[in-house]
Amino acid sequence: MQAWQVHRNGEPGEVMRLEEVDRPTPGEGQLLLKVRAANINFPDALLCRGQYQVRPPLPFTPGVEVCGETEDGRRVIANPVLPGGGLAEYVVADAAAVLPAPESLDDAEAAALHIGYQTGWFGLHRRAALKEGETLLVHAAAGGVGSAAVQLGKAAGARVIGVAGGVGKAAVARELGCDVVIDRNADDIVAAVKEATGGRGADVIYDPVGGDAYAKSAKCVAFEGRIVVVGFASGDIPAPALNHALVKNYSIMGLHWGLYAAKDPRSIGRCHETLTEYAAKGLIKPLISERVAFKDAAGAVQRVADGTTTGRLVVVPDGAAR
Repeated sequence: MQAWQVHRNGEPGEVMRLEEVDRPTPGEGQLLLKVRAANINFPDALLCRGQYQVRPPLPFTPGVEVCGETEDGRRVIANPVLPGGGLAEYVVADAAAVLPAPESLDDAEAAALHIGYQTGWFGLHRRAALKEGETLLVHAAAGGVGSAAVQLGKAAGARVIGVAGGVGKAAVARELGCDVVIDRNADDIVAAVKEATGGRGADVIYDPVGGDAYAKSAKCVAFEGRIVVVGFASGDIPAPALNHALVKNYSIMGLHWGLYAAKDPRSIGRCHETLTEYAAKGLIKPLISERVAFKDAAGAVQRVADGTTTGRLVVVPDGAAR
């Protein structure tokens, strides 16, 4: 079969190579899946660079999230077992963690549902306890992770403020349903949030960016507000001033969604049931900006790494790209 392989760490566009490899063999408790679509996540770029918290042995195949087909014809979503990631024709996944693909979503949308929306749901509800009527601020609102949080925030009845970089991404954030959109390239984020909230600030802030985004968050979080730290797409890991959190009375919450698989695996299944219901009602729908041909996967991972994309890039079989 064909698979994209990484033999040395570096930028995805430089180190990913399309090769012929053996089809994987499932072990006990595992399933062989034919890949119907593979969603590209920022961790795929970090895997290529050797900067992710998981470092599979070389060579490996990136791709942490797929919509696949079981040998008996069921359409499912899964996280492939590394080092055999989803940018391949076939993958192996742990049977216990495989979930049914929602009927209301096509293959590309289903492939983009799992990690981003699970992360958003756990971050907003399990960690931050977002309430109806509260104000939610989402950084990188036009991106894959941010767009999921925007939709989930609206589904929860929150007022959503989206921060995006540039006119094009700001337009995407508006289309997603943000009540207020801030262009971080042109607007003063702190002043804009204060103006939109009557000086109170945001109750919950969802931050997959880190760096300057976090610094701005600390300046516009409300009394008893919650900042959910999801990731550091900017490459800059901030060092929060805990005295500031004390005097302003807000919480800083970390979210590592992957831990729930080990600590509370049933919660992932319950969340998936909720997300499936949301999708059936049209409350959420992954924003697929491009269905990328399998042969072009390396360039797509590089674009995600560079932060130039909106929504999700999903790799599909060459004949299905558009």
